Amino acid sequence: MTGPEHLIHRYLRSSKRFPHVWCAGCGIGILLGALVRAIDSNGCSKDDIVLISGIGCSGRLPVYLDLNTLHTTHGRALTFATGIKLAKPRLKVIAVMGDGDASSIGGNHLIHSARRNIDITAIIINNQIYGMTGGQSSPTTPFGMRTASSPFGHLEHPFDISKLVEAAGAPFVARSTVYHARVLEKLISKAIARSGFSVVEVMSPCVTHFGKWSGAGSAVQMMQWQKDNAVPVERARGMSAEDLAGKVVTGILVDIEKPTFHEEHDRISREMKRQ
Repeated sequence: MTGPEHLIHRYLRSSKRFPHVWCAGCGIGILLGALVRAIDSNGCSKDDIVLISGIGCSGRLPVYLDLNTLHTTHGRALTFATGIKLAKPRLKVIAVMGDGDASSIGGNHLIHSARRNIDITAIIINNQIYGMTGGQSSPTTPFGMRTASSPFGHLEHPFDISKLVEAAGAPFVARSTVYHARVLEKLISKAIARSGFSVVEVMSPCVTHFGKWSGAGSAVQMMQWQKDNAVPVERARGMSAEDLAGKVVTGILVDIEKPTFHEEHDRISREMKRQ
């Protein structure tokens, strides 16, 4: 059996009820499909993959996939991922988080995972708001936007997650929108194949809360916005800061080689044994 039906039967847990729990218009279902196709295209054995999530809308994603999965505590997905990778280095470890989960309570774990260059793939679904708990502002909420916790306008300036992990030392950083599903699939596939700490930031619409508070409109309108405002990184390099204002730069943003935590640990262990 080949094609989408084959992937459904191979990767999804048949005991779970579908359609999924996410709101109509949410992009997490698109991300789930891209992730499954990326895993399949890399030829990874399901027994060799661990998929970990924290708390939030994205936290439900591992429930649907027939892999080794953990649903962990808020902000601690990368903590559990690090422990698993250190205990079983042969495993391919993927952590799925929301923007609040990854860059707020989990922000310290995010920057230090990048700094250490742990061999983990981090997928950060950025809907720019706390979607599950009522629409409060998150670390990526645009400045001045009204939310459930900032009804007169958000006073804090947002993180650029991709720039944050780049500055912290991540050797592979990519960004896509869920509208560009095939591009997203290819970026996740490359991130999984890479050694070291790889990050894919996924811009995803939250119609229920972000759409309501921001006035961004319906799911179709929010998807249209992603189509119209995503700028491939190759084209962005020739654009001014003014032209890029309000746009989303997509593609591979960082791709460098550097030794991983495990490689350096093994090197030091060999040197110690020679003493």
